[in-house]
Amino acid sequence: MDAHAIAEQLGISAMAVRQHLYALQDEQLIDYEEESRPMGRPAKLWHLTAAADRFFPEGYAELTLSLIHSVTEAFGADGLERLLDIRTREQLGAYLAQMDGQDSWQDRLETLADIRTREGYMANVLPQDDGSMLLVENHCPICAAAEACTGLCDRELEIFQTVLGVDVKRTEHILSGARRCAYRVVLDENQDQ
Repeated sequence: MDAHAIAEQLGISAMAVRQHLYALQDEQLIDYEEESRPMGRPAKLWHLTAAADRFFPEGYAELTLSLIHSVTEAFGADGLERLLDIRTREQLGAYLAQMDGQDSWQDRLETLADIRTREGYMANVLPQDDGSMLLVENHCPICAAAEACTGLCDRELEIFQTVLGVDVKRTEHILSGARRCAYRVVLDENQDQ
């Protein structure tokens, strides 16, 4: 968000917000990207850095990492794959249950973003100029586990495609050095609206 949007959200002046933003930037907790605007100077869009992750739920990283390593040691890579199969099936069932009665992929996408936000991903949906939508996750509460088991990210993409019933492509990935994970959602011309 830019300073004006943050100020509006908090009900304080943009100048006060900027003072806090620069202090947080000095602590390397946030950074910004410039975005061109039709008129005037580019806007600074502020976002959290990896250093800020410690202030958000991490999903019991140490325990999860230990369990991943233990499963792999005890049951091998095939055992870990079976475990991921079970997790995927359960997560998919839970997500689909929350989609009941939603016919459009756009409604399901908004619900998916809400679900993911409740899970700690700080997700939102951004419409794109080409008619596609971008599902953005600004935080990853399972990042340490995903680094140890990349199958978790692969399965998430599979789950998103199944839940939405449309093509989903990952365009940004925290594990690849991006500041966020982003998924481009496009309705195929052959699919129902």
